Amino acid sequence: MNPNIDFIENEIAPLRAQLKDHSLYKNLQSLQDVRIFMENHVFAVWDFMSLLKALQIDLTTVTTPWVPRKNPILARFINEITVAEESDFDKDGIVKSHYEMYLDAMQEVGANTSKINAFVRQIEASETVENCLEKTAVVSAVKEFVSYTFQVVDSKETHKIASAFTFGREDVIPDMFLKIVGEATSEQHSGFDSFTYYLNRHIELDGDEHGPLSLQMITELCGNDDQKWAEVLEVAKKSLEVRIQLWSGIEEQLKRYKQELV
Repeated sequence: MNPNIDFIENEIAPLRAQLKDHSLYKNLQSLQDVRIFMENHVFAVWDFMSLLKALQIDLTTVTTPWVPRKNPILARFINEITVAEESDFDKDGIVKSHYEMYLDAMQEVGANTSKINAFVRQIEASETVENCLEKTAVVSAVKEFVSYTFQVVDSKETHKIASAFTFGREDVIPDMFLKIVGEATSEQHSGFDSFTYYLNRHIELDGDEHGPLSLQMITELCGNDDQKWAEVLEVAKKSLEVRIQLWSGIEEQLKRYKQELV
């Protein structure tokens, strides 16, 4: 392992621990709890693709005339992830993006997809992400999370985008999703087939393949540039902080819902 990676992993360990032990997971006790979680989390599922696409633009050639990139290993890595994320097989063997699989899972449990669908339609109509967020009635933590994602994407600095992708998403997803599988899909619940498949698929890909390769990507992009390594650490910390805030925002919404039932 690269010593710079070791340093970053040590520096972000407390934030990862906060995320892994977040009290949100214990509040996923009912089908309605899972619905509320998914209605918010789907925005993070959607914006992940823009991080991925930004890396694909930077690390491969997506324009014509084609020219070879300097690092074909990174090009292959990003292209492999894109295939899995944008055109994977769902539980029935049908080719879909992971975002579309998530929407299927939401529909399976009766979660409301109207907000995310309206949001994406606005994006398709060439609205800015900022304007679309302002028009969407979701908790502020969701808006802050997506806004930070696009702040990083709009930086156009590949190592920063890779940091958010690696330390804020790929590297931490197995920890988070193992918790969710344990709390939300316990034996007392049923009707989670699509959601369970989605979660287990991410655990399989991110834990066994994508996570380790994404760390290699960081190493390749930063090399011996101390400034880049420092910026990678900064983005890594911020990415985890906004994820923790996202979880806290969803938890607060769950608590308000439960209080209204009393």
